[in-house]
Amino acid sequence: MPELPEVETIVRDLNPHLSGQVIAEVRHLNPAVLRHPSADLFVPAITGQRASSIRRRGKFIQIALGSGELLVVHLGMTGTLTMEPSGATLRPHTHLRLGLDSGIELRYRDPRRFGRVLLGELSTLEALGVMPRLGAEPLSPGFVDGTPDQVLKLAHRPVKAVLLDQAVIAGCGNIYADEALWAARVHYDQPTSTLSRPRAKTLLAEVRLVLGKALAEGGTSFDAQYVNVNGASGYFSHSLNVYGQQGNACPRCGRPIVREQFMNRSSHFCEHCQAFRSA
Repeated sequence: MPELPEVETIVRDLNPHLSGQVIAEVRHLNPAVLRHPSADLFVPAITGQRASSIRRRGKFIQIALGSGELLVVHLGMTGTLTMEPSGATLRPHTHLRLGLDSGIELRYRDPRRFGRVLLGELSTLEALGVMPRLGAEPLSPGFVDGTPDQVLKLAHRPVKAVLLDQAVIAGCGNIYADEALWAARVHYDQPTSTLSRPRAKTLLAEVRLVLGKALAEGGTSFDAQYVNVNGASGYFSHSLNVYGQQGNACPRCGRPIVREQFMNRSSHFCEHCQAFRSA
């Protein structure tokens, strides 16, 4: 959290407020959130730069600057980006404030500090290992037809592990992996070697579909962990079929949804609809 729909919502909301604006001043910076470069290099490098465009790659927000470099923000588990008046009360865990020439500030908050802020050319950030090389974009037109081979070649890995691998699929996280697996009737621990190519395509189609639906509803919010740049919550939590629904009836068969531990997180599924297949 946040995953692709939440990050894409933030990017779409940021564009009209930030595109074309000059970063006039860095008014507050916690050096602990910077992964590259150091604070003494970051401040002069970004001051006076104009934001030319804002885009998303996987779960990363990329703000293109006039210098040709990217200001990259990864929100981690609890990060938020908001646009606020410069005189607005500074909330706890605010780690970065960028004062724009419009008089508005771009503020980055992150209570748990699992996020990161980067500045540099994309090739440099990737070479340094602070920005990963990301896989296929689920919302791109060729995703369903072009990605099955990448999934199937990881034959002995659990299918959910593959969905969560950002080098394979950029932007899919725990919430939407559970939802897509339920929709495709695939057990989360199913080895990819047991999937046929048509079944893999069906699963990827469900990944694309659930991410698109969540984006249309502004993403998923739990207890204000995620808000958009205006401080509003997403509404897809009301449409979740399995994630966070343990003990509730499966919308398809009526049996109870189960939660199990998987890869240091939880998997939510229906034991009947998503029965484990040995082959």
